Amino acid sequence: MSEWKEFKLGEIIEICSSKRIFYKEYVSIGIPFYRSKEIIEKHNGKTISTDLFITQERFDELKIKFGVPQKGDILLTSVGTLGVPYIVQNEEFYFKDGNLTWFKNFNSNLDSLFLYYYLLSPRGKGELEMSAIGSTQPALTISGLRELKLTLPPLPEQQAIAEVLSSLDDKIDLLHRQNQTLEQMAETLFRQWFIEEAKEEWKLFKIKDIAIHKKDSVNPSKNPFGEYKHFSLPAFDSGKKPQVELGNTIHSNKYRVHKNSILVSKLNPRIPRIWLNLKHVDEMCICSTEFQVIHPNRIDYLGFLFCLLKSDDAVAELEMSASGTSGSHQRVRPEDILNLKFSTPSLERVQEFSQIIEPLLSKNDQNLRSIINLEKQRDTLLPKLMSGEVRVKIDKE
Repeated sequence: MSEWKEFKLGEIIEICSSKRIFYKEYVSIGIPFYRSKEIIEKHNGKTISTDLFITQERFDELKIKFGVPQKGDILLTSVGTLGVPYIVQNEEFYFKDGNLTWFKNFNSNLDSLFLYYYLLSPRGKGELEMSAIGSTQPALTISGLRELKLTLPPLPEQQAIAEVLSSLDDKIDLLHRQNQTLEQMAETLFRQWFIEEAKEEWKLFKIKDIAIHKKDSVNPSKNPFGEYKHFSLPAFDSGKKPQVELGNTIHSNKYRVHKNSILVSKLNPRIPRIWLNLKHVDEMCICSTEFQVIHPNRIDYLGFLFCLLKSDDAVAELEMSASGTSGSHQRVRPEDILNLKFSTPSLERVQEFSQIIEPLLSKNDQNLRSIINLEKQRDTLLPKLMSGEVRVKIDKE
């Protein structure tokens, strides 16, 4: 560690915000405009998608007058959900002032990819938490970030550390993209078979004709030291990774998650959360009661049910059925889910469809488990590399 040196972050990079964009400047199509929301979604393994844009002309004007994010720059969420970093790739976009802070113009003492991983490490997160201001709405300030102290290895070692960690992230990203493709293939086939080729004389069914609502209640507090895999809404939003929690930390009853079942969120159906669980489920798997456990009467209904519940028509119908006191707390009733209708020439066609897409869903499930294992490897290595406990050998020419 003797060759590691301490720096203030503001001494080795430029830290700033963006030029403010007003609501009236948004357009329906153009250069993407990012907020914290998009950065957090990317961090959770999702593809960045935004409904806000500015014109190419406005972007070019900002680029000339103030500069725009370049490859290797970092954006950091700075209000609300703090400290989520995003490293810029080869892309054109602009971003919201205030809730994202821009790190750019790195000097020769700091590699930007190393800083990205440092900000993700327990040490980096701890430094950010200590520099935050405010209690009800915590925030990171530019002045506070400039004073952040980092103890850094030499630049070649930083780059080697970043390469090790990014190779794991590249594998994770590839698996996420494969899963998006697999789900899109299944959804495309579903639309073709049951929407585009639909006939008026087809028979009408409801989900309750081919599935049941499982409501096996579990009280984790009765097994205080048991390690439960908790399928919660935040876990779904964070990349479909159930959280391992001790029973004594879970203070309310949950539903048991069954093998070959589908979890359907009843909260805010306009944001569909449909979680497929195949074979790798045991008695310690539980879910939030915000999820409804839908279990097919036959295994070869499962793939069809999954695609049906994810379909635009089903999401729209559940959204219309929802009730609540505010737009952020709309809920559907379990019977609304079970009463969703579909048409098919026969249930044999439903079975045939499920059998055809089963390899796609199995590969998706396998990829999810690989992602979880790779993330464990990365998260185990990350603090050890950032503290110097584990060193990366540098080949000297």
